[in-house]
Parts: sequence; structure tokens; C-alpha cells
Amino acid sequence: MLSPLADRTYRHLFLAQVTALVGTGLMTVALALLAYELAGGNAGLVLGTALAIKMVAYVVIAPVVGGLAHLLPRKALLVGLDVARALVVLCLPFVTEVWQVYVLIFVLNACSAAFTPTFQATIPDVLDEPHYTRALSLARLAYDLENLASPLLAAVLLLVLGHDRLFVLTALGFLASALWVVSAVVPKPRPTDRGRSIVGNVAFGLAAYLKTPRLRGVLALSLAVAASGAMVIVNSVVIVRAELGLDDTALALAMAAVGVGSIAAALVLPRLVEHVTDRAVMFAGATLLLAAMATAAMLEPSYVGVMLLWALLGLGLGLVQTPVGRVLRRSATGGDRAAVFAAQFALSHACWLLAYPLAGWLGSVGGSPLAFLGMGFLTALGLALALALWPGHDPEDLEHEHPAFAHAHVHVHDEHHQHGHEGWEGPEPHEHPHRHAPVRHRHAYAIDLHHPNWPNL
Repeated sequence: MLSPLADRTYRHLFLAQVTALVGTGLMTVALALLAYELAGGNAGLVLGTALAIKMVAYVVIAPVVGGLAHLLPRKALLVGLDVARALVVLCLPFVTEVWQVYVLIFVLNACSAAFTPTFQATIPDVLDEPHYTRALSLARLAYDLENLASPLLAAVLLLVLGHDRLFVLTALGFLASALWVVSAVVPKPRPTDRGRSIVGNVAFGLAAYLKTPRLRGVLALSLAVAASGAMVIVNSVVIVRAELGLDDTALALAMAAVGVGSIAAALVLPRLVEHVTDRAVMFAGATLLLAAMATAAMLEPSYVGVMLLWALLGLGLGLVQTPVGRVLRRSATGGDRAAVFAAQFALSHACWLLAYPLAGWLGSVGGSPLAFLGMGFLTALGLALALALWPGHDPEDLEHEHPAFAHAHVHVHDEHHQHGHEGWEGPEPHEHPHRHAPVRHRHAYAIDLHHPNWPNL
């Protein structure tokens, strides 16, 4: 799994990701303490609202920046967003009103909504397929270890620092991330034949995503992930503290069990995808999620049972989420990847935006049994939709036919562009009216300007 780190560019980008993750983990703890300082007993409401604002920023901003990312200098964009995040975080210790927290959280997560998909779309341009698979597992491992380590690190730091200093350390994490990106040789975005229309570019990623059958399946699986994941995040504290009457340590260990299961998925995935398809791995993970939710709905809660089921949920979440990057990579050409990654980022977080309040409401109305039933139904719905939307026969190369047509766009001479010039068109890539002859051929298929719809198989 560590082999991708031999690539200097990826190593520096991975270190940028890790330092930003640690900073974000510290900020999560500091934000909870700030909310309590400002709102006292209503801190939970403040944090819940901040979480909803975070999801809204992700859903709204990611497609906009993803659609325009190919027009922007990639390294400067990533560095600028890291610096912006650091500056926003440094403002948090000085807030005196709850509304100020909401504004800063929106701006911070708007930057993250622009940074994360752009960063994710960069990695496939750095690594080849086998190393990219291992890099996805490595990123998952880093994410899960951060979830386990950051609260412990924050607890140790709070022994000697005030919570406002954690915001300073968070800012330093984002600045360190920016420095790692500066030191990396970040590849430029690959050329795309899309024009410069802002509306067209913003709409492209969502349209391409929703027109691709396997990605519609991924979206349905994202609903299953959000349903089961929200159950863990929202209702673990109710189950462990209120229903089982245990302490904070027991809650922390239960949450750690989810991380252990997800880490196990990250460790087995590189070997697993050598023998089975991404689709099979992800459906197996979703089936584990449904099995765990159904089992929890039928059994009386016990601490050992919670630990085992949470580990199983973590394993299922890891098996579904980790291969998503591989599926996105094969579903978009190089220049369009940022837009498709951004669409996945936005649409998957829209699922979380639905699941978070629903899990909380069901838990408050009927306790954990009703919450498990409701969120389990949503998990089953996601799995059933994925089975219907993602065909079992899903080859990368598809035979298809192009009718004759003429248009103008930025292009280079490739298998789609074989035509003459009059001398004024300039060097490639260039833009001028040109005609495409009718052709029937086979190649790796992805939605783009020349392939606006998925072929009927």
C-alpha cells in the first residue's frame, strides 16, 4: 500500500492531505467547545446547524468550481484555497455571536468543496492504475486514522492549551498543506473540448455523472452509505450513553470500532480488486451495511453487539467508499475528471444532508429501534436502486456510432478530429468550425462533447 509514496509528487500531495486532515480534526473538537462557550446547553443545536451549513456549501459550491477547474491553474487554485481556509479558521477565536460561526463555517466549507474534488481529480493524473488503487486505500487509511487520533491529540493539547489555540494549530495545518502542494510538481489539467461558457461548464459535471449508468449506481450506493453512516454518527451517543448507560470512554471505543472496520477494508482492497470488479466489491460492502442495520433493528442493544455491528458497518462503509475514485476515473476523460469528481462530491453530500436530520428525528421520536428500521429501509432502497441502475455487464470499451455533424470547439487532432486546415487556425489546441464524418467504432466510453449520451447496449 505504501508503494505510491515512492512517487515524489504523490508523496508531497499525500502529506498535504494528512496535514490538512489533522488540522480539520483538531478544529472539530475546538468548534464543539466554541459552540458550548457561545450557546451553553444549545451547543448541540449550533453544531447541528453548522453541520447542515457545511453540507449545503458542499452541494452548492462543488459543481461550480468542478465545472470550471480545467480553466484555472491547478496548483495556484489548491494553494490559494488552503491559505483561504487558514485565514477563515484564524477568525473563529474572535467570534462573539453564533451567526458569525455560521458565516465562517459556510466560507470554510465552500473552500473545502472547491479544494477536495480538485485535489482528488489530480491524483489519477499522477499515478497509474495499480498505484492509484493503492493510493485510494492509503487515503482511506489516513482518513480513518485521523478520525481515531485527532480527538486523542486534541485532548492532550487541551491539557496545556485553550481551545482557541486549537484553531491556530488548524490554520497551521492548512498552511503546511499549502507548502506541500507548492513543493509538488502538480500536473496541469488535461485539455478538454468543452468551451468557456460558465453555465455549460457548471452543468457539464452533473449531466455527465447522471448520464453514466455506473455513476447513477454509485449515487444510489452513496445513499446507502449516508443512511448507515448517519445512524452511527448521529445516534451512537444516544445508544451508548442514554440506552446502555455507559460513559464517554465507551462511546469513543464504539466510534473507534467503525474506524477499525474501515481500516480493514482499506488494507484488503488493493488485493481484492485484482480478482473481482469494483462493482462486486461495492455491492458486497452495501450488503454488509444492510445486514448490520437489519440485525441491529432486531436485537436488544448490548455494548458487545454495538461494537461488533459498528465494526461491520465500518467494513461495509470502507468497501463501498474506497473504490469510488476508480469508478470515477474510468468514467471521465482527463480534462473532465474534476467536473465529475465534483459532481460525486456534491451529490454524495446531498445524500448526507438528507440522512443526518432523518436519523436524528427518527431517534428522537422512537429511539434506536425506529431509527435502525428507518435508516435500514433507506440503506435497502439505495442498494436496490444501485442494482437497478448499474448493469452487471459494464465494459469500459463500447461500440457506438457517430452521425455526421459540424461544430466549433477547442480541439487537438486525435481519433475524433481528422480534417484539413486553411492556415489561419493556429497551433493546437485551436478552435474553428469543422465537420465530423459518420463513423462507427469502439473505445473507452465517457460522456463528453462528442459523446453526449450513453449508447444503448
